[in-house]
Amino acid sequence: MSITTQRTLPVRFTAPAAVVGTLAAALTVAPAQAAETGSRSASGAPHVQALPSRDLDSRGIAHPAAARTSTYTIKPGDTVSSIARAHGVATADLLSWNKLGWRSVIYPGQKLRLSPASAAAASAKPAPAAPATAVTHTVVRGDTVYGIAKKYRTTVSAIMSLNSIGGSAVIRPGQKLRVSGTIALVSASKPAPAPAAAPASTAKPTSHTVGAGDTLYGIAEKYGTSVAVLLQANDLGQGSIIYPGQKLRLQVPASAQRSAALNDTQKAHAARIIRIGRELGVPERGIAIALATAMVESSMRNLDYGDRDSLGLFQQRPSQGWGTAEQITDVDRSIRVFYGGPQNPNGNATRGLLDIAGWQRMSFTGAAQAVQVSAYPHRYGQWEQQANRWLDTLR
Repeated sequence: MSITTQRTLPVRFTAPAAVVGTLAAALTVAPAQAAETGSRSASGAPHVQALPSRDLDSRGIAHPAAARTSTYTIKPGDTVSSIARAHGVATADLLSWNKLGWRSVIYPGQKLRLSPASAAAASAKPAPAAPATAVTHTVVRGDTVYGIAKKYRTTVSAIMSLNSIGGSAVIRPGQKLRVSGTIALVSASKPAPAPAAAPASTAKPTSHTVGAGDTLYGIAEKYGTSVAVLLQANDLGQGSIIYPGQKLRLQVPASAQRSAALNDTQKAHAARIIRIGRELGVPERGIAIALATAMVESSMRNLDYGDRDSLGLFQQRPSQGWGTAEQITDVDRSIRVFYGGPQNPNGNATRGLLDIAGWQRMSFTGAAQAVQVSAYPHRYGQWEQQANRWLDTLR
């Protein structure tokens, strides 16, 4: 495997056209407060075109004055940006309302929400005003934004917005986070009532037979999984087509998971990956991703050879800006380069895990692949369970 990502390339387009359209639009969206929009000619002079009559919401985002439908069903050829333009909403809002990221793939037949989830309920029955109560959380070792959001019954996006956290959502022990202005803290002495137990005979389904109109997104949503898991479980690619009558596995078979006993040298490398990750404040899942990646790339060994000019624990390439051969085979430095973030030894020359916007919301395989850009991305997910066991046992 080789690493081909370069920091100097702004975007590597390997996603379907729907994603490319979304990313391209994100680079050309005019400020929401503007009263005019325009494009530029070859000379750079703007072509100004007046917008139709619009109302401004509480954040100053412009919306058409006329009422619009609350959902939209995706058609072939649609992109998130084209849907946003057609319905007079900001692309970033459309992504947020549907829990999508800039790299998310959309599918024909998938329904997208065209307004915030709470908007319909608020217009039907206004909720009584609640007194504002500042609620904060002090981050402890092992915390993640997702875990904190779940504890306080809020959302990841709400916490990120309240605290101006970037897409990588890196938090550190001792940091204070605002989690709500109005939502009361769940009392530890009086836990919320447990949901009613499901009948003993109810078994979690392991497969789904595709019906007419089914999409991978819809199937994933129905069973509480992700498109990435369905693709991996069924050996499908991003462009694969599903058809009525096809049976899809809903989980990656346990047999696909790999395991290995490490020798002393390998254990020392794994322990160093864990130690440096915790020193940098990387969430446990990020450390597990680093362990799995090192196992796939080098079998947890500091190699002085590899595909083309790939070297070291993570098979980083001098020709792609990851450092000199001497730097890449410095185990401590190569681990820090893989994690990246504010303390990346390569600065902005390369992109590590913490530099990937929204990596915590990606699948295990997707997060590793975003750094490595491998020809065989499914291999990272095969080491997920073993990586978590190493994380629990190695110090």
